[in-house]
Amino acid sequence: MYPYIRDVHAITGILVFVLLLAAFINSLMGFSGNREFTQKDRKLSLFALIFTHLQFVIGLVIWLISPLGKSAMSQMSDASLRLTAVEHPFVNLIAIVLITIGWSKHKRKTDSKSKFKSFLIFYGIGIVLLLSRIPWDLLSATLKDLLS
Repeated sequence: MYPYIRDVHAITGILVFVLLLAAFINSLMGFSGNREFTQKDRKLSLFALIFTHLQFVIGLVIWLISPLGKSAMSQMSDASLRLTAVEHPFVNLIAIVLITIGWSKHKRKTDSKSKFKSFLIFYGIGIVLLLSRIPWDLLSATLKDLLS
């Protein structure tokens, strides 16, 4: 069961990154181009938010059942175990909270420029945080397994 959930987490992670990046670029273009905030903009940002939350829930399941998750908490001197057991979930939680704040703030804004700015700032910080704590060696190994 663990390998299947790990593979879903890896694939969903790529989808999350693509959606967040698309929402960020869309916000950048909307903010700099002074265009009107539309349903398309709202839906793109909402899909990014939903898939980010879904990814976190899948990650929590992995953390609970994985040998690299909760059970690795006793081996904090090992940097790679610390990354997967503590840093990755904690920093990702912070990133998801910031992304959620960006979504919530946009709803209270009345003008388009402010809505785009909210997504630009909070989704942008979220992307940076998410990318900073990805265990790249585990991701590449998982993707190799999937492609072979």
